[in-house]
Amino acid sequence: MSSVTASPSPSRRVRELLALCFSSVESGGFRELESFVTELVNFLNSLYENVAVNANNELENDVIEVLDEILKVLSSPQVDQDVIDALSFHLPKVTSKFVDLSGRCLHLVEEIVDRFVEACNPRDMLSILCEALDAARCSHSPSTCSTPLLHGLSKVFISIQRRHYEQLKVAVPIVLNILKDISLETDVQVEDLFDKALGIAFSIRDVSSRLNNEEEAKVRCLLGLYVIQITAILSVSIRDKAASCIPLVIQLEPFLTYCGLTHLGLITGNDTEKLISTVAGDDDDDYVTSFPDINLGASLLLIWANISHEVAEAANAALGSDVDELQSNPVKRWQAYGMLKYILSSVDLLWEFRRHAIEFLLDITKGVTSSQCNDEQIDCSHYTPGIYAALQAVTLVIMYAPDADLRKKTFEALKRVLSDIPAPHRFDVLRALVTNSRSPSMTAILLGLVKDSMSESSLQATDCATTDTHVIELVELVLRPPEGGPPLLPDQSDAVLGALNLYRFALLFESRGKERSKVGSEILSKKNLEKAYKEWLLPLRTLVSCSIAESLKEDHDQESSLGDVCLLNPIEFVLYRCIELVEERLKSH
Repeated sequence: MSSVTASPSPSRRVRELLALCFSSVESGGFRELESFVTELVNFLNSLYENVAVNANNELENDVIEVLDEILKVLSSPQVDQDVIDALSFHLPKVTSKFVDLSGRCLHLVEEIVDRFVEACNPRDMLSILCEALDAARCSHSPSTCSTPLLHGLSKVFISIQRRHYEQLKVAVPIVLNILKDISLETDVQVEDLFDKALGIAFSIRDVSSRLNNEEEAKVRCLLGLYVIQITAILSVSIRDKAASCIPLVIQLEPFLTYCGLTHLGLITGNDTEKLISTVAGDDDDDYVTSFPDINLGASLLLIWANISHEVAEAANAALGSDVDELQSNPVKRWQAYGMLKYILSSVDLLWEFRRHAIEFLLDITKGVTSSQCNDEQIDCSHYTPGIYAALQAVTLVIMYAPDADLRKKTFEALKRVLSDIPAPHRFDVLRALVTNSRSPSMTAILLGLVKDSMSESSLQATDCATTDTHVIELVELVLRPPEGGPPLLPDQSDAVLGALNLYRFALLFESRGKERSKVGSEILSKKNLEKAYKEWLLPLRTLVSCSIAESLKEDHDQESSLGDVCLLNPIEFVLYRCIELVEERLKSH
C-alpha cells in the first residue's frame, strides 16, 4: 500500500530555500545563489496567486508564517551580506503584494523592507524600491501595496550620503505616479494618501536641511514642486466636503515658507516657473512632464487659503494684501486669470473649489475699470492666450454650474474679466470664444456682451473701422457658418437671435453715431450692407419662413412643434427689423 507524503508547509519551504541561499554562498556558488533566490521568488509569487484566488484564514496564516520566517532570517546577526544584497533585489517587490491581507501582514512587510534599508547600500535600495513602486501601480490595490515601500523610501532618502539631488530627482516622479494612481481609486482614504505623501516630504526636507550649497537650493526647489503636485493630487481625491481636509492642507503650508514660495507667487505662476527652471534646467524639458498638475496645485494652494483662514495663517500669508496687489497690478491679474483656468476647467475637482475660484475672481476684479488696463505701455498680447483659456473655462462653469447663484456670480466674473482686457485685444478674445463655442445659448450670451461693449466709452475711443469689422465677422460666424450652409434651426435659435440682435444694435448705433468718426462706418458701407442683405438676411428669411410653415403643418397638439414655433417667432421679428434697417440705409447710398 503506497503512502502519500504531505507537502511541507509554505513557511518550512521558505526556510529551506533561505538555508540553501546561505549554504551556496559559503561554498562559493554565487550562480547557485541566484538560482535559489529565483526559486524563492517564484514560490512566493505562486503563494500570492493561490491566496488571491482562494483567500481563507488558513492561507492567511501561512502567509504570516512565511513573512515572519523571512524577517527572522534577515534579522539574524549571522546573516551574510551577499545573501541580503541578492534578496533585496526581489523581496521588497514580491512581499509587498501580501500587505492587503491583514494589518499583521502589513506590519511584517514594513519590517522586512526596513531591514533591507538598514542593511543594504542606500543607492541600491533607492532604485530597488522605485522599481517596486512602479510595479505596485499595476497591482490590485496600489494604496496598500505601496505603503511599506513608501515608508522604506522615506528612510532611504535620509540615508543617502552623496549626490542627493540626482537621486531624489529620479525618485520623486515615481512617488508622484503611485500617489496619483492611489488618488484615482474609488474607495481612496484621503488621510492615508496624505500620510504617505507627507512622509516623503518630511524626508526630502530633512535631506535639504543637511546640505549647504547649490545642491541644497535644488533640493528645496524639488521639494516645492513635490508639495505643489501632491496638493493637486490630494484635492482631486476629495470626494466629500473640502473642509474635512483643511487640517491636512495646514500641514503642507509650512513647506511653502521653507521653499521660499508665496501665495501671490503661486497664483501668478512666477514661483512655479522659477522652480521648474531650476529643476529642469535648459537641457531637461521632458522632466517637467513629471509634474503634470503643477499649475493646478499652485492655484489650489491659494484657493485653500481662501477657503480657510487657518490655512493662510499656517503659511503666514496675508490674503488681503495679495488681493490688493492683484487689483492694482494688471499684469499680475492677467497672470492669475491664466492660473485659475486650471481649477475652473477641472472636472475632477469638487464644485466647491470652482465656486471659491469664481469668488476670488470677483475679489481681484472688484473696482477694476477698463481704463486701468488700457495703458499702451503694457503689452497684453503675451497673456491673451491664458486669459482666453480662462474665459473658456468660465463659460463652462456658467453652462454646468449646479445652482443659479454660482451661474450668476460666474456671469459677473465673465463680464469683469472681459472688460479687464485692453480694447485692442478684447474683440479678438470674444471672436475666439464665439468661434469655438459649441453651445448656441453661450454664443448668444457672448454676442450680447459684444453689444454691451460697443457702447462703452473705452471701446468707442478705439478705431471705429476695426470695431465694425469685428462685429461683421462675429455676426457672419453665426448667420453664415464657416463650415457652410445656413445655421441649423431651431437647434441654433439662441445663437441666431443673438447675432441678429447684435447686428440690429450695430445698425442703429452706427446710424446715430455719425459724429464719432469722419471716416464713416464699415457696417453702413454699401458693400457690407449689400453683403448682409443678400448673403445673410434674405437666405435666413427663407429658412425661417419654411421652418415655421413646416412646424405649423404638424399636429398642433405636439409640444415639440409648438416649441419650435415659439423659438422661431422672435427670430422672425428681429430678422424683419434688420431687413428694414438695411433697406433704409441702402436707399440713402
